Amino acid sequence: MRLRLRLDGRAPRRWHLRLLERLAALTGLEVEVDRSPGPGGLPDNAALLFRLEALLNRLSLGGLSAPVPGSAFAAYPEPTAGASCILDLCGDAEGGPDLPVWRLGFDGVAGEGALLAALLAGRSPVAALSTDGRIIASGRFGAEDRGTMLTAFEDGLIRSITLIVGALSGARPLLRDGVPVAPEAPALTVKTIGTRAAKMAARLVVRRLYYLCYRAPHWRVGWRRLAGPDLVDLRAHPSSGWHDLADDGLRFYADPFGIEHEGRTILFVEDFPHATGKALISAVAFDGNGPIGTPVPVLEEPYHLSYPFVFERDGSFWMIPESCANGTVDLYRATAFPGGWVKEATLLSGITASDPTLLERDGRWWMFATVRDQAADVGGGTVLGSYHDSLHLWSAPDFRGPWTPHARNPVLIDIASARPAGRIVERDGALIRPVQDCRLGYGEALALARIDRLDDEGYAQTVETILRSGPLFPGTRLHTLNRTSTFEFIDGSARSPRWRRGR
Repeated sequence: MRLRLRLDGRAPRRWHLRLLERLAALTGLEVEVDRSPGPGGLPDNAALLFRLEALLNRLSLGGLSAPVPGSAFAAYPEPTAGASCILDLCGDAEGGPDLPVWRLGFDGVAGEGALLAALLAGRSPVAALSTDGRIIASGRFGAEDRGTMLTAFEDGLIRSITLIVGALSGARPLLRDGVPVAPEAPALTVKTIGTRAAKMAARLVVRRLYYLCYRAPHWRVGWRRLAGPDLVDLRAHPSSGWHDLADDGLRFYADPFGIEHEGRTILFVEDFPHATGKALISAVAFDGNGPIGTPVPVLEEPYHLSYPFVFERDGSFWMIPESCANGTVDLYRATAFPGGWVKEATLLSGITASDPTLLERDGRWWMFATVRDQAADVGGGTVLGSYHDSLHLWSAPDFRGPWTPHARNPVLIDIASARPAGRIVERDGALIRPVQDCRLGYGEALALARIDRLDDEGYAQTVETILRSGPLFPGTRLHTLNRTSTFEFIDGSARSPRWRRGR
């Protein structure tokens, strides 16, 4: 197959080179480049906005949005009569009966300008590859910093590469709710850019003052004794509210996972001491009235650990904590439960996988995790995208492996429902997957998604409920849900004043 990449030759960028590098690596694909001038570019003064943001936030301007000279494309041939498909990044390519056009658009509009417009309007842009009015693949993109257009724009660029390369490799993720109407973005005049810069500077000052007064981020675990329906059945916070798992203010607890042992619930949590900035895994037992004491460290590594997915199998207790800081997914076994954890195997390596979650179904094991794109780019640096919006699957005959990646990874690109948020549970024959809705920020809301399809050919889900913090669980975020037969656990944001004394 010979693919013609159509881009605006007036504004070639590093992300175009990165895309070409990834396309050229696909088996059986030849690539040519049409670099004639085209529409869909960034608005005037976008470069000024990016420069101001880089200055205020100490960011590099050498990322994927950076311009490159036309000579950088010398290794790729110009258009020929032998192309079998056009990949249109501008919106002006014309094909024919024997020359289909795959057009990339953001909220229904082609071009980089549409991506920036969606971000300026405060939207999580929906990108779609389409041909003849039919959507081939689509995804709702996330951003690690929604308020900074430079980083949000570059996160959108790397995820555009993910979507395109995945579609050409056979992965065709599709959003169930279609493509929204393109928003109107504020004009990028010098005056509006100055206003945005002033507001950004003010936010930086407020954030700095907040960090001087409070330890941040600070999470807390909520728990309650089950005396009726759980959240999956209620689809709302219980009227009784939640109890907080007390912390000393010098650390926070998050990612609660409970498991039963000898008639009691043992709760495992991410234990994050603010002084070290590196989390470990701790555990605390619950009796009929709640926690017995405070969580005690049970697993620590030289790198950050969180999301202690713990389960019992073959007469032993096992744990797969998140260890994306080490680029691995590791399996541990308890030799003196709830402690004595020893590493049994590395299940995946060379990958930034967040919140790995296992499901056993019909004698087969599945692993769910969101994956961050971190491959080296053509400039020798590292390309990074969102942690939260790209769901990958693996399957194995046994939880110890070997784990095989799904042929259609990523099976879902959606900042609103990709990242796992706890164990997958079964209700009335349906599988319900707790997920994070990160459209307004990491862990802002908890959603419940029904799994509609899970097999070697594809994956599909439907979000049925979105839960947020509120009067019954105060705060601004809500991002994990788990339970045992007697207790239910969630977590969310909290405040920890720096003048608060530790116990």
